[in-house]
Amino acid sequence: MTSVDRQTIRILHVVGGMNRGGVETWLMHVLRNIDRDRFQMDFAVHTEKPCPYDDEVRALGSKIIPCLDPAKPWLYNRNFKRILREYGPYDIVHSHVHHFSGYVLWLAKQAGIAVRIAQSHNDTSSVQAKAGWYRRVYLALTEWWVDRYATVGLGVSYKAAASLFGSAWSTNPRRQILYYGIDLTPFQSPVNSVAIRTELGLPADAFAIGHVGRFIEQKNHVFLLEIVAEVAKREPRMRLLLIGDGSLRPEIEQKVIQLGLTDRIIFAGLRPDVPHLMLGAMDVFLLPSLHEGLPLVLLEAQAAGLPCIFSDVITEEVDIVKPLVRRISLSRSASDWAEAVLSARGDTSAITQSDALGVLEKSSFSIEMSVKELTKVYQANFPSC
Repeated sequence: MTSVDRQTIRILHVVGGMNRGGVETWLMHVLRNIDRDRFQMDFAVHTEKPCPYDDEVRALGSKIIPCLDPAKPWLYNRNFKRILREYGPYDIVHSHVHHFSGYVLWLAKQAGIAVRIAQSHNDTSSVQAKAGWYRRVYLALTEWWVDRYATVGLGVSYKAAASLFGSAWSTNPRRQILYYGIDLTPFQSPVNSVAIRTELGLPADAFAIGHVGRFIEQKNHVFLLEIVAEVAKREPRMRLLLIGDGSLRPEIEQKVIQLGLTDRIIFAGLRPDVPHLMLGAMDVFLLPSLHEGLPLVLLEAQAAGLPCIFSDVITEEVDIVKPLVRRISLSRSASDWAEAVLSARGDTSAITQSDALGVLEKSSFSIEMSVKELTKVYQANFPSC
């Protein structure tokens, strides 16, 4: 039976796991808001471990399907094609695993999937430039596969698109930008700041710096701690709220002890209520990342009306609410960053939260706009659905 007969387009998304990262959170926004009668989304994941979004994915009628052994291509080949046979037929394979998408879409082509989408969510060009010869061979091969087997290429920003599709990507009609969209509803209701801060152990009068991100090298947590150590010298009421988890968390916890900041840092772990924490517990948002595609957390921070201090390597498309954003070079000292953070705290007249939210609502970064553009991509190949 064809997808036109079914009047439903079946999409298999390929992700590492449905964790609370930017990619996965955007996919959850999409799943919650897309017409699930017309678009059936399942998720092939590279883990058997339970992930935070798994239960909600299933509750919304989608499947979580482990596809293991990505580091062993011959086994992954067998596992992936078995999934297509057992859970299909799928009309679209939509891969979100950056360069590995090349291999995924090659396998999808072999299995007869006509529509194969590679989506780039990150700008890894600075990391690729330092790769050794073995990694360079892998990158060259997977980029060739992406170019050959991706019938559609999507980038969440211009930098993210160039990172996977090459600097001339915009001349290829099969490549385009698809911005993240966020659900702005949680930012429309007032929150009880006193209750939120009490729950987190934040003093009511604390100057709270917020950060949301996995504990991985990309997020630059060591430099983040150096910045807040400088802020602490100038502002004794400073607290840092770290939301997230990851492999480097133990190392960062040790660094906190070394810097004598144990009573100033709150490790909040993974949280499902990031918008409420931004609205009720943070005064400034800090993101000194080494690289990003289009950080969803910066969209959320602006929707919350927070002054945002972040590295100038981050793509400029994220500068939506201009009065709230300030870029700083990573070559500047931690002391310079600290001064920027303290200056942002004092600028209370920049823009109100409600006005900042209004700017986001009219932008390309609402979930309604994002879902609309994504469904256009899907329907372009199935005009009768």
